[in-house]
Amino acid sequence: MDYSSYDRVVHVCSSQAAPVPGTLRDMAERATTQTSITGTGVWHPPTVLDNDELCVAFNEYVRRANAKHADAIAAGTREALRESSAEFIFRASGIVKRYVEDKTGLLDPERMCPNIPERPEDQISLQAEYAVNAARKALAAAGRVGEDVDLVVMGASMPQRSYPAIAIEVQEILGAHGHGFDISLGCSTGVGALQLASQAVQLGQARCALVVGPELTSPHCNWRDRDAHFILGDAAVAMVIEPTDRARPGSWEIRSTRMQSKWSNNIRNNFGFMNRCDPSSEGTPDKLFHQQGRRVFKDVVPLAEKFINQTIAAHGLTADQIARYWLHQANKNMNDLIIKRVLGRDATDLEAPILLAEYGNTASAGSLIAFALHNEDLPSGSIGVMAAFGAGYSLGSLVLQRAA
Repeated sequence: MDYSSYDRVVHVCSSQAAPVPGTLRDMAERATTQTSITGTGVWHPPTVLDNDELCVAFNEYVRRANAKHADAIAAGTREALRESSAEFIFRASGIVKRYVEDKTGLLDPERMCPNIPERPEDQISLQAEYAVNAARKALAAAGRVGEDVDLVVMGASMPQRSYPAIAIEVQEILGAHGHGFDISLGCSTGVGALQLASQAVQLGQARCALVVGPELTSPHCNWRDRDAHFILGDAAVAMVIEPTDRARPGSWEIRSTRMQSKWSNNIRNNFGFMNRCDPSSEGTPDKLFHQQGRRVFKDVVPLAEKFINQTIAAHGLTADQIARYWLHQANKNMNDLIIKRVLGRDATDLEAPILLAEYGNTASAGSLIAFALHNEDLPSGSIGVMAAFGAGYSLGSLVLQRAA
C-alpha cells in the first residue's frame, strides 16, 4: 500500500500480512485479529430537539443581538448575524432532529446552552451514566454481565473531566475487573477505542473488553453559531469485544483494523485547564466546537475515500464486495460523496445507512451506532467496513465479517 501522500500512518493491525486477491473465503482464512464484536448497545436521552424549535430560539437570539448592536452594524464596524431555518439545516447536513440532555437552556435565547446541574462528586457523573446505560444493553446482547468484563475503554470526543478516568467509574458501577482507561481522538475516537480493545484481547491482556462511547456533545456545541448550532446530538454506544473462539453465532469478527492521522487545525475545541491562565480569552467561542466547514469538506472527502479504498484493497477486495459501509455520521452530503467516490456510483440506503435525520452528528459514536442499528439483516459471510474520520485529521477503520 502506498501511504506516501499522507505524512503519517499511525497503525495497521492484522495478525497476518494482507492476503493476495481472492475470494471472500480466502480473506476469511488469511487475515484476522481473532477477535469479535459479540454485543452492541445504543442509548440516548429522551429529549428530542427538532430543527423548527431550534431555529425559533436561534432566530430570536439573532434578532436581539442585532438590535443590541444596531449602531455598530449601521456603521459597518460589526456584521449583522443571519437567521437560520429548518430548510437550511436539512440542506446543509441532512439533520432533522437530535437527542439532547436538556433543551430548556437551548431554547432560551438569552442562554443558548443546556441546563445541566453539576453533580456532587459522590454521585455518578453524567457521562458515566450515559456509558453505563449503553453498556448494560451491549452486555445483555453478548450474554455477559459486568463481572465478566476485565477491560473498559471509554472513547469520546470530549471527556467530561480529565481524571479520574470515566472508564474506571464505569468499571466500578458495572462490577467489572481488570483495568480501564479513556481516549480522545475527535470523531475517530470510537473506532480507535475498538481497535485498542481488540489489540488487548489479542495480546491476552483481556478476555472480555467493553468499549463505551458516551458522546455528551450538546455542552460543547456553540448554539449561537449559525454554521454549527444544529450539528451535534447526545447519544451513547457500547460494544463487547471477545476472542472469536468464544463468540456467539452471528457475531462480527474483526478481520483487520487501521488508523491514520494527518495534522489539521480545521476542526478544533480549545477548552482545557489552561483557559483560566489567560483572562483575556476565557469563555471565548473557540472554547467550544468550531470548524472551517468548507475546508474540512474539501480535505476530508478525498482523504477518507483513499483511506477506505486502501483498507478494502489490503484484503484483495473491491468496493462492491463490501456489503455495508458504516461511516462516521458527520454530514449527509459528505458521506454521500465519499461513498460515491469509493463505489463509483451512488450508494443505496442499505449499503451506507445514514442516521443524521434522527440523531444528528453524535461525534465518534456515529459509525458505531450505525453498525449497531444496521447489521442484523446481513447474512453470515457478509463483509462490512466501519470507518470514521474527524479532527486531527484522524481516520480509522475496521473490516468486519459476520460469522455463521
